[in-house]
Amino acid sequence: MMARNCDSRAGVTALSLILLCLTISNNIVPVAEAIWLSIPNSGTKCVSEEIQNDVVVLADYYVLNEEHPEHPATVTVRVTSPYGNNLHHNENVTHGQFAFTTSEGGNYLACFTLDGHQEPATGVTLSLDWKTGIAAKDWDSVAKKEKIEGVELEVRKLKDHAEAIHNNLLYLKQREADMREVSEKTNSRVAWFSIMSLGVCIVVSVLQLWHLKRYFQKKKLI
Repeated sequence: MMARNCDSRAGVTALSLILLCLTISNNIVPVAEAIWLSIPNSGTKCVSEEIQNDVVVLADYYVLNEEHPEHPATVTVRVTSPYGNNLHHNENVTHGQFAFTTSEGGNYLACFTLDGHQEPATGVTLSLDWKTGIAAKDWDSVAKKEKIEGVELEVRKLKDHAEAIHNNLLYLKQREADMREVSEKTNSRVAWFSIMSLGVCIVVSVLQLWHLKRYFQKKKLI
């Protein structure tokens, strides 16, 4: 009887710890939410996000046409990588989706432009549901494929959240190291430039004194 009570308490304790860790990880890992963008009648509205390498990105977007449903507004969508590679391009659409796996770390840019001169003179509103990493994962498919559910599924989510946090920390550490290296190189170049500038000033001053001395000697002033 005592052994059963201990096992029961251990199970409850483990479940409580899992729920607590899930709560903490949800606070650390941002949950994807829809972004509402106001696109002007003339101009472009862009959204950027810094994403590391080898991360799944999934996004849905659609234009709200509540005011003029008979004349739906359309937009042109362009998604580019940090190096300017075109990842998604669509014209004259009211809704769509793009998905890709990042091949380089940096700022990924999604730009939306209202097509032509359309009915809403003040622009339109667009909803963008942008998901990356863990948020873009289809847990229902994972559960069916690996035949897991309940606590086991939550443990799997927790494990993936922990890996995502770890990878993000490694990415930030690498970015900090790169920025420190660039800063050190810049400081070194500034120091050498300052030394060279000082050397040039000294040489110019010596040449000026030598020229003035010769000039005064020619004029027999000294």
